[in-house]
Formats: sequence, structure tokens, C-alpha cells
Amino acid sequence: MECGHVCTGCTVRDVALCGSLDEGALADLNRVGRRRHVEQGETIAWAGEESRTCGNILSGLFKLSASTTDGREQTVGLLYPADFLGRPYAAQTDYSVTALSAAEVCVFPRKAFEATLERNGAMQRALLRRTLATLDEARARLLMLGRQSAEERIARFLLDMAKRFGAEGGASVDPQTFDLPLSRGAIADVLGLTIETVSRQMTKLKAARIIALPGGRTVTIARRAALEALAAEV
Repeated sequence: MECGHVCTGCTVRDVALCGSLDEGALADLNRVGRRRHVEQGETIAWAGEESRTCGNILSGLFKLSASTTDGREQTVGLLYPADFLGRPYAAQTDYSVTALSAAEVCVFPRKAFEATLERNGAMQRALLRRTLATLDEARARLLMLGRQSAEERIARFLLDMAKRFGAEGGASVDPQTFDLPLSRGAIADVLGLTIETVSRQMTKLKAARIIALPGGRTVTIARRAALEALAAEV
């Protein structure tokens, strides 16, 4: 889906990478950009293919995944609204990018994006900061997978989802209700657990009245302090 002005109605403009551009540079990028609707389950980039586009996630949730030599898939990261998609100056895509929910992205041809990047020092610095933050997140994920128990992983995951998707904007309030953007199978994949372990830990938290599970994917954090105590900081 293409729009006359891709920035019109953008809900993440102030926090996305484009927020570092002045109006002139933004207008230049707007001329080559387009909005694209993505269906749940749709893969918009495949590992190993030519890198053609870059962009920002406007809404929805994506997973980054890689495949082993025997064909098994492993989720290596998640992308949220305002996160950046693609690899400038890279000839090919390292990871497959798949929508875990209906989503909308703002995409630009990679070469045109690189030209804008080279003309704007503020944007270069913003991209560097995001890249370093992503590296920190990857290191934290490795520590989580190597050292945290299943209980700790689930507790930290729920707190992170409440921060990102809670209506209160991550405020430390009791109770706080939000909808999980992932199925329990997808959660298991992200956290390096089995779906049975995820279900067992969620039931355990419910029995302890730390969370409530009203139905579907809805979760209510009833006792945030107790959940934080279970989530080992990484």
C-alpha cells in the first residue's frame, strides 16, 4: 500500500530513526518510501537473499530467525514498533524477518536509504546508537538463555511485554492488563523453552496469584513486585 506521504499519520515518527532528520531530509526520504501492510505469518526478508530494502516498523511484531544446516529454525530476536529493519551497506540479508502479527512497515530502497544516511550525520549517529543497543540486547539474551531458569525467563518476558504493550505505557501499576502478541509456542521458541514448560510456568504464576489469565492471550499482572522478584536482572 502506497500513500501520498509516508509520514502522514505515522505513530512512531518521533522515536523511529527518521526522527533524527530535518524536514528537508525527511522530504527526500519520503519521495522514495512507501508503506506496506504485512499479514501475520508473512516473511518479508529471507536469510541469504539480496538485501534490497531498509525501513521502520510502524506497528506489529516481527521475529528474526536463522536456520541450522539440518533445517531447524531458531528465533534470534524480536522487532517492535519503531525498530529498524534491514542492513545498510550489506549485500545480503543475514536473518529471515517474519511477522508474528498483522503489521505495517515503512520501507525504502536500500541504496536510496544509504544515500540519505551519508548526507545526515545525526541519522548516522542515531543508527549507531540503535545498533549498539541491539548488540547489548543480543548479549543479554545469550546470558538469559545460558544462566536463567525457566521461571526467571517467563517473569522477565512478561515484564518486558507489559512495558511494550501495556495500555499504561509500562507504568508500574497493579493490576496491569495487556495482550500477549505471541502464542505460547512462539514464546517457547523465543525463550529457548518447550511449550509445555511455558504453560506450566504461566499456570504456576497464576496459582500464586502473581498474574491472572482472563482468557485468550490476555495477561494481568496482579503483583508486579512479586514478578520482578522472580525475574533475575540481566
